[in-house]
Amino acid sequence: MPSSSRPRQSEAAGQSEGTATLADRMVALARYIEARAQEPLRLADLAAVAGLSVSRLHRAFIDTFGVSPKAYQDGLRMQTFKGALQTGHSVTDAIYEAGFGSVSRVYGQAERQVGMAPGIYRKGGEGERIAYACRQTAHGLLMMGATDTGVCFAEFGDHEDSLRAQLRHEFPRAELTLSQARGAPHLDAWIDALDAHLSHSQPRPELPLDMRGTTFQIRVWKLLLSVREGEVISYSELARRMNAPRAVRAVASACGRNRIAVLVPCHRVLRSDGTLGGYRWGLTRKQRLLDAERTMAAR
Repeated sequence: MPSSSRPRQSEAAGQSEGTATLADRMVALARYIEARAQEPLRLADLAAVAGLSVSRLHRAFIDTFGVSPKAYQDGLRMQTFKGALQTGHSVTDAIYEAGFGSVSRVYGQAERQVGMAPGIYRKGGEGERIAYACRQTAHGLLMMGATDTGVCFAEFGDHEDSLRAQLRHEFPRAELTLSQARGAPHLDAWIDALDAHLSHSQPRPELPLDMRGTTFQIRVWKLLLSVREGEVISYSELARRMNAPRAVRAVASACGRNRIAVLVPCHRVLRSDGTLGGYRWGLTRKQRLLDAERTMAAR
């Protein structure tokens, strides 16, 4: 690395270990990585920036964010990659613009996949079919969308048009098809089952899911599936279960980015003091969902 660009300890550490917590230093290091996401960053260089040994840096970063520094940088690069694909770049151009360095480094690792082949993602989901349907439930209007893999979208809203716009935003060129029993019988059955759960206190259906997000987000969402009906968990406890006790904010952010309402039960996550925290579909709806589940669990 040229001397002019060699990382300096003061850039991320800034303060001695006695005056800055380890978590603060990891946040500073994350910002350092964000500013240089397209550059090759060796773990040894990052350790020098943080003023820690390589092994301690690696452990501390995972404890704070739930992922390694390399996975964190890959996530940032993937955001650049996805943005480049959506603005019309070729796959190869997008790979190099994002800093991956080779085609195999994107195609060759499953944890970097965006839920569909990069060539399809560049075309906004072109060639992929997503069936969707709406139902008025006890908790408001719900739209569900599904690929051949499973449910990729389940959101509450006030109007079908705005919900369809939300679905279109993620898959701008996918074929969005209004589900009918003749054309997509599984989706009709799935949304009817979820409506029965929400509106008529029937058991929550176990449906196949097509979760799409970063590696860390999917880890959070999968862990949420283990929180049973009638139970709640705090953001801090969820972070501890992920072996990332310092990643509370990252866990809360992942919950806020969940796009599969109820089936991925982010409504069961509360603040440590027992208050509701946030919910992308409104705190009143969150409280009603929790109340309904507690009533069902008590039967």
